[in-house]
Amino acid sequence: MADSPVKTEQKTSTIVTSSTPVEPPRKPLNVSKKKWWFAACTVVACGAVGFFGAWLLLTTGLVHLDASRTINDNKQTIVLQQGEIVSEVFKKVSPSTVAITTQSTDSSSQLLGPQVSQGAGSGIIISADGYILTNKHVVPDGTDKVTVVLSDGKQYDNVKIVGRDPSNDIAFLKINGVSNLTAATIGDSSQITPGQQVVAIGNALGLFRNSVTSGIISGIGRPIQASDASGTGTAEQLEDMFQTDAAINPGNSGGPLVDLKGEVIGMNTAVSQDGQSIGFAIPMNDAKGLINSVLKGGSIQKPYLGVRYISLTPEIAKQLNISTSTGAYVHGDTGQSGVIAGSPAAKAGIRDGDVITRINGQQITADSGLATKLAQFNPGDKVDLTVIRGSQEQTISVTLGNYPQ
Repeated sequence: MADSPVKTEQKTSTIVTSSTPVEPPRKPLNVSKKKWWFAACTVVACGAVGFFGAWLLLTTGLVHLDASRTINDNKQTIVLQQGEIVSEVFKKVSPSTVAITTQSTDSSSQLLGPQVSQGAGSGIIISADGYILTNKHVVPDGTDKVTVVLSDGKQYDNVKIVGRDPSNDIAFLKINGVSNLTAATIGDSSQITPGQQVVAIGNALGLFRNSVTSGIISGIGRPIQASDASGTGTAEQLEDMFQTDAAINPGNSGGPLVDLKGEVIGMNTAVSQDGQSIGFAIPMNDAKGLINSVLKGGSIQKPYLGVRYISLTPEIAKQLNISTSTGAYVHGDTGQSGVIAGSPAAKAGIRDGDVITRINGQQITADSGLATKLAQFNPGDKVDLTVIRGSQEQTISVTLGNYPQ
């Protein structure tokens, strides 16, 4: 692929010292009948007041006699609060979420002639003047027409495909002639941890615009091989994905995965056909470099190193007899070099068998691989790669190129 987690005994004793005074026997108290009656009335009165006070607290709900009822009430309050938070997140992000419908023509069949097909997905508004982030598979090659529908039902047909990321499932659209759309707030996906609550929004099943589901991040740094729902399309290897149990359905692709602050931290991309409630999203940090290039220059500018590699894990490193357990092992397919001819990596002297462990001091790990680290840079940036070659570690400087389209 190119650029492409003691039983102790207790003894008791009584000690009497000679200095301890001995109290003389007390005489019985002589209480008159009048004083005894007054004391009895006082006791009865205190008991009555206590009983009435307890009854009053219980009937007014200030005190619950049943502890389980208190726990259940607390749980209900928490659920209500969570529901309110999800509702507020939806209200904030919904205006920045769009439904996308496409029309494509396949002219490859000589027997049946041109075949017209339709598709549906979702997108995220990233600028007031109409730039939209979505998945590449939502607007595949051969797409003839794109229609975008806002959350308020307003429809746009004058939509341009700006470009597609050649190595990731990312694409950009542009609605022409607009200036007042609501752009989403992009968050920092590097701060996301498993167990964190998230909300997914999208055009579920291509029918239900701006559907909302909620769940948690159930895993990070997941590598997956994704294909279209029919299974007939070309499978694509995706790295460093978020795994979530928030329901992601066909049509949700390209929609936002949002934290409870209402910031977009991922883009809904794939769902497991074999498992239940297992969906995947591209972390937003993987798209930030592309977003900046599109907003700045109107086209995709993707940093390019030019290596094919295997992402190391301790198990893979052991099989390959490599001394380090993390990094990008430069290795080509059968008959191919891991270093692409003429690429920035080739010019800098990267070789087959090298293991790239750091970029500008940032560690390459199983949860944050080479592609993720490269995504934060721009074409033309000079970076320092920490490389293990044999048993020696060295630093190699590389000027990144622009990914070939």
